[in-house]
Amino acid sequence: MSEHSEAVRRPTIDLREAVRSVVRGAADFTGRAVRPEFWWFFLFSAVVGTALGAANVVTPAGTVMIGSALSGVWSVVVLVPTLAVTVRRLRDAGRRWQNLFWLLLPVVGPIILIVRLCEPSVVAATNGPTGPSTLPLDGQAVRH
Repeated sequence: MSEHSEAVRRPTIDLREAVRSVVRGAADFTGRAVRPEFWWFFLFSAVVGTALGAANVVTPAGTVMIGSALSGVWSVVVLVPTLAVTVRRLRDAGRRWQNLFWLLLPVVGPIILIVRLCEPSVVAATNGPTGPSTLPLDGQAVRH
């Protein structure tokens, strides 16, 4: 195989590695996060939040909303790490952190953000001009 036709090896990461990576960089908004790291952490966070939310206790006097309270606490605990890994994922996809503001637009905004989070990693241009959709910024190619 020639140098140009050789497949690019992508890092493989499992659930445990993804959660460790995000927890280590819980408040680190710099760097990059590959797609598996982001989506594994997102899945982990959603499953834990759902499991905690389902842990309500039914008593003869009524339902005690312990699970809902625990789920709310979990949401607060993972808020900053989720924002950090989302910013790093957007950067890895060649987008700016301001793309988070799509969440403020009802219905369509979250869809646009999800599409941008699913984009493949952008490799910084090292030689030659950048394409029409990229602009070098701090050694990284960033789409507008």
